[in-house]
Amino acid sequence: MFAKVGDRILVRGHRMGQPDRRCVILKIDHEDGEPPYVVQWDDSERQDLYFPGSDATVISSDSK
Repeated sequence: MFAKVGDRILVRGHRMGQPDRRCVILKIDHEDGEPPYVVQWDDSERQDLYFPGSDATVISSDSK
């Protein structure tokens, strides 16, 4: 997975009825855009160090 600051990540719910989660990437420590990322979650505004799994999709901030 490759991303840049300002991109958003969509994490699909794992079970029926579980909502999707979204976050924005605030910081990337690797120049090549590889994880982990410092993100801020939309639903809680909490900031975390995030290692995306196979359920995560990057939504480029350039695609508007």
